[in-house]
Amino acid sequence: MSVSRRWYKAMVARNEAELKNYLSESSELRFVGSADGELWLGPAVREAIGRHFEEVPDILDREELLAEAYESGDIGWSLFANRFRFRGLPDPVTFRTTLIFALEHGLWKIVHRHASLPSPNETSIGHKHTAIQDLLDSVEEGFNIGQAEGLASIMFTDIVNSSPIVEAIGDLAWSRLVASHFDNLRNVIEANGGEFVKSLGDGTMSSFASARAALTAAKTIQTEMLKQNTEPKLSLRVGLHTGDVVRSNDDFFGNVVNKAARVTEAAEQGEICVSDTTHAVVGADFDLSFSDPQLVSLKGLDGSHQIRLLNWRD
Repeated sequence: MSVSRRWYKAMVARNEAELKNYLSESSELRFVGSADGELWLGPAVREAIGRHFEEVPDILDREELLAEAYESGDIGWSLFANRFRFRGLPDPVTFRTTLIFALEHGLWKIVHRHASLPSPNETSIGHKHTAIQDLLDSVEEGFNIGQAEGLASIMFTDIVNSSPIVEAIGDLAWSRLVASHFDNLRNVIEANGGEFVKSLGDGTMSSFASARAALTAAKTIQTEMLKQNTEPKLSLRVGLHTGDVVRSNDDFFGNVVNKAARVTEAAEQGEICVSDTTHAVVGADFDLSFSDPQLVSLKGLDGSHQIRLLNWRD
């Protein structure tokens, strides 16, 4: 995730040397643009990458709409949707970009880049694809085959200010550090009856049948973070929300998941932020202490939302 974000930062800044450094030196390098004929192969891409982005109008602003990153062994890939505002254009333009990475000499290098502009299929092929959207709609409505519903507390964790650490230690060392961190989180989550659902870039998502168990796990996680005795030391923000979730296969869906992620974004370094619902579910528990409620806006959610901080420090 952090490597991809640095790529886009270098692109906006038109930093030719940095852009070139992120690209693979192999002849298998592929660079696919959004226009007809924009399919380039091999070393020529590295040599011309600076001039390629110089031809793009000045970028006034970049808004990240979607960011996902995964890795498996020596291969990694990311999917980003970015909305750009260009100088001289009245409306912003959204680009969807996939980056595929391979480890070369211990560093993540882009071996395949594919960018696209959203365009209706009805315009290009005379047909509108609906199968996937119909499936997603059915999940939202609660009718997906093989799914289960129920009350759960969803917890997200997120590493704060990871970019400077990555720049200091390099991508390979960072990958190993994060993998070890995720293993430690999984142990705490499962020891408290939770399920480690997935990792998302620098963060994780987990689910608990008990809100109290989720809060206990969150306290343990932050307490363990204070015990780090080697550098670099990581800092976390944690967020929780409780409600009815829809489970399909090994993942969870629904508004509860979305709000839990947004509650996490409201937390600062070292904080555990909980929704009013999670606070209400645990009720009067003398082992748990919370701050006074705050009214905040959560991205993508209407109105104001009440949150509290769990006082986890002894």
